[in-house]
This record gives sequence, C-alpha cells and structure tokens, in this order.
Amino acid sequence: MRNVPIYPPIADYALLSDCHSCALVSTDGSIDWCTFHRFEARPVFGRILDWAKAGFFRIAPVDDDYEPTRRYLPGTNVLETTFRTRTGTLVLTDFFCFRMPLPGEDAHSAHPDHQLIRIARCTEGEVAVKVKLVPRFDYGLTTPRLETRADDLVVAYGGADALVLQSELPFGHAERSATQGNRTLRAGEEAFVVLTYQLPHELEPRRLTRHEVHARLEETRATWAAWADRCTYDGPYREQVVRSALVLKALTNGPTGSIVAAATTSLPEEIGGERNWDYRFSWLRDSALTLNALFATGYTAEAHAYMAWLKRTTAGRASELQIMYGVGGERLLPEVELDWLEGYRGSRPVRIGNGAAQQFQLDTFGELLDTAWLYRRHGGEIDEIFWDFLSRVGGVVLEKWREPDQGIWEIRGEPKHFVYSKVMAWVALDRLVKLAEEDGREGEVEAWRAARDEIRELIEAQGVDPETGAFVQSFGSSSLDASNLMIPIVGFVSHDDPRARATADRIADELSADGFVYRYVTDGVDGLSGEEATFAICSFWLVECLARAGEGERARELFERLLGFCNDVGLLAEEIDPHSGELIGNFPQAFSHLGLIQAAIALDLPELSMSSMESGAATEA
Repeated sequence: MRNVPIYPPIADYALLSDCHSCALVSTDGSIDWCTFHRFEARPVFGRILDWAKAGFFRIAPVDDDYEPTRRYLPGTNVLETTFRTRTGTLVLTDFFCFRMPLPGEDAHSAHPDHQLIRIARCTEGEVAVKVKLVPRFDYGLTTPRLETRADDLVVAYGGADALVLQSELPFGHAERSATQGNRTLRAGEEAFVVLTYQLPHELEPRRLTRHEVHARLEETRATWAAWADRCTYDGPYREQVVRSALVLKALTNGPTGSIVAAATTSLPEEIGGERNWDYRFSWLRDSALTLNALFATGYTAEAHAYMAWLKRTTAGRASELQIMYGVGGERLLPEVELDWLEGYRGSRPVRIGNGAAQQFQLDTFGELLDTAWLYRRHGGEIDEIFWDFLSRVGGVVLEKWREPDQGIWEIRGEPKHFVYSKVMAWVALDRLVKLAEEDGREGEVEAWRAARDEIRELIEAQGVDPETGAFVQSFGSSSLDASNLMIPIVGFVSHDDPRARATADRIADELSADGFVYRYVTDGVDGLSGEEATFAICSFWLVECLARAGEGERARELFERLLGFCNDVGLLAEEIDPHSGELIGNFPQAFSHLGLIQAAIALDLPELSMSSMESGAATEA
C-alpha cells in the first residue's frame, strides 16, 4: 500500500484555471484547493490549509498501490494524470471548461457555467475507481448539506455557495456532508464527473451528455493550445517560457485583465512559521514585469487588457494609490486570521486579505510609471485624463521621496530609507520626463528632472558600500538586498557598471545558497520571527544580471539548475528551499514565472543592457 503522508509537498500540486476559478490537484488525484468564480473567493475545497476540516474531491484507483505520472496536454492547462496499478492503467483528465470570448462578446459569457470536469478512462486491463466528494465551504467553517437528487446527481448547499455533482461513477445515498462511490472500468471504458458551482438561490441541476463533455474538453484544449501557439519566443527554453506564460494567463481574471500574484493564501515561507500571506490580489509592482513578459512573448492583447485594468483601478487621487488591489480593483483588503484552521503542515496563522495594502511603499510609484512608459513604447495611448493622473503621481513622488518606507518586501518593522525604493522614485520621475518629452506633454518637467538628479546623487552617496562598491539595502547599512539586482534592470546603471557587478557578485557570494538567492538576511529586521527560503524571482534576477553583463555561461548554468526545481508539470512556488529542494510559499507564483521568462530572454540577448521597458521592446525585434 502506498504511504502517502498527510499534506503532500507543495510541488505535488498542479493548477487548473478558467481565468475565473482555480484548483490545485495533487498527484493522488485529489483537489485540495478550489475557488469558483474569483480567485480570492471562499474555497469549496481547502484541505491544503487544514487536512481534517477544509474538504477535498478525489478520484483515484481503489487500490492505493499505484505509480502516478502526469502532464499538461501540450500547450494547455488541461491536466492528465496516469495511474499504473497492478491490474491496469487509469488516465484521469482534469480541466475547467474554458474558451476565449468571441469578438464583441462579454468576457463573462465565455465562462457561463463555472464547471470543473474530470474524466476517468481505463486504457489497459481493469481498474476499480473511487470517488470521494467532501465539500467544506467558507474555509471549512460551513459543512454543507448534501442531497441525492438521482443516481447520478448530488447537490451540496450551505451558506452562500452550492455545488452540483453529476457523476458516472456511482455512489450510494449521500451522507449529509460527504459522498463516495466506486466503479470498475475496463480497457476502453470511461466515466466522467462534472462539478458545477451555483448560487444556492439559483440552484438548478442540469446534466451534460457524454458528447457535451467531450466537446467541452476539445474546446478547452483547442483554446489553450491556440493561445500558447501565439507565443513569439522561439529560443532554447520555449517549453518553459510557454508554460510560464500559461501560468500567467491562468492567474489572469478574464473579465478585468488583472493578474493575481498566486492562486493560494497562507502557504508558508517557512514550515511551521508565521510568514503566511494571502497572494490572491494584484500588486502594482508586478506591473512592469508583467507587461514586459507579455509584450516580449507576443501577448499584446493581454498586456493591453492589464493596462486597462490598471488605468481603471488607479483612478482617483494619486495620493491614495495603493500597492495592491483586488482583481476587480477593490481597495479594501482587510487582513483576517482564520484561527480555526491549523495551516499547511501546522503553519499558523492562516490569513485572508492583506494588511500590506495600506503600507507606504515608495517603489510602487516607480513601478506604475515604468508600466505606463512601457505601455506607451508599445503603442498604447495615454490620453489627457491618464496623463493628468500620472502627473499627479509625479507630484506625490516630489512630496514623499525623502520619507522612509516599508520597501518592496513589505516589512512589518520600522520603515527605512531602502535603496531600491529610492531607485524606483528615480524611475518614476525619469519615466515621467521621458513621457513628457516624447509626447510633448506639459507638466512639472523641470521639477521632475531636478528631483530625479537629486535622488541619483543621494543614492550614489549613501546607497553604495564604500568598501565593496556594492549597492546596500538601506542608507547607513552595509546589508545586502536582492532587490538591488533590479537596479541595472530598470536602467539606473548599466549592467557592466562596477557597482552593478559588485552587487551581483556580493549577492551571489553572501546572500545565496549555491547561487539560489535570499531576499535579505531576515535576522529580525522585518518585524517577523523565523526565516525563509531562497526567493525564486531573485535567483532569476541574478541570472538576468549575469547574462546581460556578459557572463552567459555562468548565467545559463544557474538558470538550468533553477529549472530543475520546477515541479513535474513545470510550476514554481514563491521560494525554493536550497537544502531540501522543496518548493515553499504560495503556489504557483506569478513573480517566479515572470522571472523565468525574463531570464530566458536575457540569455538569448546577453549583450543588451537596458531598462525593463527597453528590453521588452528589443525582444520583439
């Protein structure tokens, strides 16, 4: 019998998405996380955060003595898991029904049913198959009532959610809170299960025919494959770049165009620790990298949709700009601890919402204006209303750039004068000046230019270690910070500048484990206890810096080692434990996959040394 430990490794999971809903499926055929309709919605299955209380939906062989392998169908987010047993082979295909909106069609209508379909097919011998549905709504707080409506139809409802299960894997009369059943499939036979999300007051069970199920599978497969084929990157790492692009698309909210940081909440940065955050929101700091990656890989429609979301969401007073928003542009993201959940492998607290939304992070202004500059360079229009808003953002930077902040890593300790924050204040004013010059715009151009130059002088005087010549974490400190790898990437200095080279070398030597980069030395400086693993995007930043500084061989060797830590279907979490090789943190992480794409592009163009915007433009040439 297979020994399956409680709480599989994070790397055991694969992502399903319809650009509204998402699910994580383990190698054992269990959906242990699933939110319908919106990424940040209340999960209907959530045992990845509490194995006993939060629910799951599993289809697998009855005999646990099997070997599972899996893959995504090429160029898709359709998952195929193969179970080889002593008596036969079972192939399980999992997907959310998905198609792109047609021209002129409302984005909501492309996903009218919010349906998750699972097809079990015996390809040789015979396999006894079991199915178990244990829904738990509201993060395990609501145990729904299950009712059998017919031999193949069960409904679950309670609180504000409801599910309809249509199954060709028969089960006995449903218990009040769970249902299960089994059926033996022989070679050539299959059985499907359709799980549909509905609102309780609109509960109206409807069956799909086998023909409809296969039609939806083919439509979903073809839609994803056609999207993947649009990727213009054609270098040696195309497979990994396309998979990373598919992750970004899977983490995109279809109707709004926003991209969430990750599909999950509270998967820990340290097992048993308190560094557990909700990443199901859209951060402005991801904007420039997101647009760069999308434009660089040919996905201009998605880049423009994201920019449209950004313009709508940031509307209002520039002084009220937040670092992150909900997928619909929501500003109120209160952080709440769910004390009834034990957390992944006992990692408490479990949090929903994110209190960092109210922090002052100076770098956000630079990321917003760098995004606008990148968008404009790729043919986007900045109308008078948006220019007025951007100008006001520049005014806020003039007022606040001298203040300490919480920084890119959202420390919960005392604010500091972080060097990267000051660099991004420089970026904000630099991009505003360029936008004004390029389009002949009016504004406080002389004030922006003067402050930009003053910020540069201050960084060069107080942000560089006099002994090593490397950029430091904050003024008056000698500590390192991986965010400073972005300093040449955003164009503050060139990649062959001695300070950039010294920074990369010191980070590789002092802030990494075998080349895998930590964000910073925690040591209590961030107001939190415990430690964290190496941060995937920081390691990819190091690859990019090395490649663009002409150290292609060293960069490629590190990049290929990093690729070795992707899971079996090519996904990355937020962090990598360099000692155990485990993936740690929320999963899959958009930031990690953005970094992978940018590093792969840099390895193709190591001679280029330019800002994030310009590198994106060059990769299209």
